[in-house]
Amino acid sequence: MTLHETMIEMGDRALAAERQLATLGTRRKNLILEAMAESLDANRVRIKEANARDMAASRAAGLSDAMLDRLLLTDKRMDSMINGVRALLGLKDPVGQKISRWIRPNGLVIQKIRVPIGVIGIIFEARPNVAVDAAALCFKTSNAVILRGGKEALESNIALVDALLAGGTRKGLPPDSIQLITTTDHEAVRELVQLEGRVDLVIPRGGEKLIRAVTEQAYVPVIKHYKGVCHAFVDETADQAQALAIIENAKCSRPGVCNALEKVLVHAKIAAGFLPPLAARMADKRVELRGDAAARLLVPAMKPATAADWDEEYLDLVLTVGVVPSLDAAIAHINRHGSHHSDAILSEDKKAQEIFLEQVDSACVYANASTRFTDGGEFGMGAEIGISTDKLHARGPMGLEELTTYKYVIQGNGQIRA
Repeated sequence: MTLHETMIEMGDRALAAERQLATLGTRRKNLILEAMAESLDANRVRIKEANARDMAASRAAGLSDAMLDRLLLTDKRMDSMINGVRALLGLKDPVGQKISRWIRPNGLVIQKIRVPIGVIGIIFEARPNVAVDAAALCFKTSNAVILRGGKEALESNIALVDALLAGGTRKGLPPDSIQLITTTDHEAVRELVQLEGRVDLVIPRGGEKLIRAVTEQAYVPVIKHYKGVCHAFVDETADQAQALAIIENAKCSRPGVCNALEKVLVHAKIAAGFLPPLAARMADKRVELRGDAAARLLVPAMKPATAADWDEEYLDLVLTVGVVPSLDAAIAHINRHGSHHSDAILSEDKKAQEIFLEQVDSACVYANASTRFTDGGEFGMGAEIGISTDKLHARGPMGLEELTTYKYVIQGNGQIRA
């Protein structure tokens, strides 16, 4: 069987699963999710052994430390995955929810009701937890899912999906609800995103290169998350000790993730007092600083920032720092160079906060908090399927509601249109 034929068959099986998923009520879905969580826990040793093989192969291949961090499955991360699945049990099932209802003068009763999207393709790199998050979220919303992870995480993904299927099948998971593409042939991605009539939506999770390639090749709709060029603006009224702590957390807690801080802008009025302590704190964390001319006058050890630095997502211990003359200048800079992901103002001025939160055109905007909170779990959504920097049909962390669409249900008693 050719790759093209294999992918068509996977799409057909997903369509059949979609129809069976539509018959499952919330109680049954929750029983299956609990069984999946239990199976992940029971198969922990096998999963970690598979992950260790992926880690060894990736180290030998020369993957960066940031990518290796994304790939690694520790017990803490396993616990987080399992808890993420279980968190979905307590969240309201959006499928069948009545969004609105009204009656027309002619007596027609019109309802707008949430329904599953159908078959969703998830393409992701390095982070094997995405396989679990995506599968669980899609299942809770009665969507069939086809997963395609990166070759660096293949062994981990196989072990994780096998565990999900083993647990779910015991409680009635419809066959082919969750499928994993195991070939490492790059053509499989093109085949998946061109399965018109079989795949309803594709969500790529990975670097900008992957997402642009998927978008260019796709025949089906794509929800995009190009990159996370996240900013913090330190206003003249900022609590500077608090600002340093927030910046350290946002940059250093996990530099290889999309909600990590990449740029810091400092108000000119406090730059002389703020930048040297910032530089010292970042040096302690082995963060390389790249600064504009004004920043380098105050901290000459900074490397010169190039024009390209302001648009780059490093996903590493690198931070670009600039000095701006005003709040308006900071907002203009962020809207021009940011990726519309997550941006923060650190300020004690309520009016400045309001202006920033209103005018910065990003999916998530913060006042006096770390951008690292941009996450479905941290937002109370349970697991997340991704963070969209699009504006349609979803924006920001994508939880259960974002994996549904809607249809209109109209009830009449013989009306005909004049």
